Amino acid sequence: MGIVSGLLLLPLAPVRGTAWITDHLLQEARRQAHDPRAVRARLAALNRALDEGAIDEASFEREEERLLTLLERPAGPTGRAATTQRTRRTHA
Repeated sequence: MGIVSGLLLLPLAPVRGTAWITDHLLQEARRQAHDPRAVRARLAALNRALDEGAIDEASFEREEERLLTLLERPAGPTGRAATTQRTRRTHA
């Protein structure tokens, strides 16, 4: 980048910096949301909520399916999927 283009683009520096920070925050949020340990912890909390009667069976099924889908997605650029053991709980 030359001096002239650097001076002309200087007013856009805060926008570029904000975009860079936003991109990194988004990447970190996605990484944490798809972390198998975090997803398993959310599944455990979901099971506790169902056992305690805080949520109904239909809500449990929807959220459980969403979380299991997160676990089954490819882990990263290698394309290797996370291995999961799907067990369906039965409630009377």
